[in-house]
Amino acid sequence: MFTSEKGVVEEWLSEFKTLPETSLSNYATNLKDKSALVSSLYKVIQEPQSELLEPVCHQLFEFYRSGEEELLRFTLQFLPELTWCYLAVSASRNLHSSGCVEALLLGVYNLEIVDKEGHSRVLSFTIPSLSKPSVYHEPSTIGSMALTESALSQHGLSRVVYSGPHPQREMLTAQNRFEVLTFLLLCYNAALTYMPSVSLQSLCQIYSRICVCGYPRQQVRKYKGLSSRIPVSSEFMVQMLTGVYFAFYNGEWDLAQKALDDIIYRAQLELYPEPLLVANAIKSSLPHGAMKSSKEGTRCIQVEITPTSSRISRNAVTSMSIRGHRWKRHEQPDNNNDTTELGNLVIPEISVTSVAGERTGNGEKGRTLGEIDAQHMQGVQETATDPRTESRGLPEIRRQKSVRKIMEDGINSPGRVQF
Repeated sequence: MFTSEKGVVEEWLSEFKTLPETSLSNYATNLKDKSALVSSLYKVIQEPQSELLEPVCHQLFEFYRSGEEELLRFTLQFLPELTWCYLAVSASRNLHSSGCVEALLLGVYNLEIVDKEGHSRVLSFTIPSLSKPSVYHEPSTIGSMALTESALSQHGLSRVVYSGPHPQREMLTAQNRFEVLTFLLLCYNAALTYMPSVSLQSLCQIYSRICVCGYPRQQVRKYKGLSSRIPVSSEFMVQMLTGVYFAFYNGEWDLAQKALDDIIYRAQLELYPEPLLVANAIKSSLPHGAMKSSKEGTRCIQVEITPTSSRISRNAVTSMSIRGHRWKRHEQPDNNNDTTELGNLVIPEISVTSVAGERTGNGEKGRTLGEIDAQHMQGVQETATDPRTESRGLPEIRRQKSVRKIMEDGINSPGRVQF
């Protein structure tokens, strides 16, 4: 650690001690813009043997218990680095050098498990129903599953998951270590939208290192230092994935992708189903290309929302209506020539071919009504002289009259009448 960085930390330690109570709010607002201070504090935490580590941990705890939101978030941004520091020291069995870090983690935990009145806090989470639309999905796109979920939701069967009450801890042991750390990551994930980019970078790097230390992939990642395996729990890894998923869409695509691969690698080795399910779901939902999201401004996950308006074209409906109307009109029988003899006669489709003259196009009026009448009379005479049709001349006359009726109406149906 350089002398200049050490001086920045020492100045920060002395400044807060002399700060009046009325200036606390302004001090907290301006503190997050001091990038040099944040960088120096990270280096202090990364050196467990540093003489500044204990006063830094003490002041970070004072920030957290002050009740000021900005100071609370300032402490939370170092939580991934503090977690790695504690786990690394625990794996090396040098617990004496991590006393201040353990005290800070325990202090934050004991503050979070109670409310302002000192009562045990119970956190509740309502699992969203697939039958209700959200920015991530629409029930209509799911199919039969949406109908099942909809039927259940109508009966008020909403599933609520509770967390707590959590017992207070006086020290971290092998039995309660990951119970405490998992709850602390839950508190960190609740404030992810307020975390700076440097904290997200630290998050991805720390999670990746925790998962591969002591395994062959550590040589691939070229992580030096600790080579002992760090035990992790399934719930702890699920909380890790929450932060990694957020980092994907907030400017840390490469680091988050590496961390996700390492978490899947470790979950496969440990045979943990919950982290594998969540990690593979995240991996399947990622876009093919890297997200070039800005590190400044609003942070959000961009999704495509299907419009709620109907997509049925009015023109298509109108065309269908007209087509159905034409078919009904062509299939209506001619009641003017109905006789008792033809009551059960089925008239076949009309297809008049080999007629002299050009084919009439849409809107063409080249052929006069007289020509049509002449052809009609000619057709009647031809059917009368044909011996094969003498016995059924009346049906042929009816067919020709139907043709004349269609031509008088001005309707050209290419599928039934051809000229």
